[in-house]
Amino acid sequence: MAELLNVEIVAVEAKVWSGQAEMLIARTTEGELGVLHGHSPLLGELADPGNVRIKLADGEEVAYTVNGGFLSVTSNGVTILAETCQPAVASAANAH
Repeated sequence: MAELLNVEIVAVEAKVWSGQAEMLIARTTEGELGVLHGHSPLLGELADPGNVRIKLADGEEVAYTVNGGFLSVTSNGVTILAETCQPAVASAANAH
């Protein structure tokens, strides 16, 4: 089993999601970024609007649409600080 990553998503209004995940994928102004446990520290600006996907240990995926904000990767995990954050709506165009 892969080591898990601590993930926290916080919007201006409240904490949106917090837990452990195998991987986090976020769209930044530099492109899409995947983060696994042990990733090098970094600070990135989120694309506006952007998508954040969290892959859980049980195979489930949680997705959010964020507007503005930053992604911070540290040795403790990943924190997303967003101006606004809503659950993403799945569409046929985005289905894999």
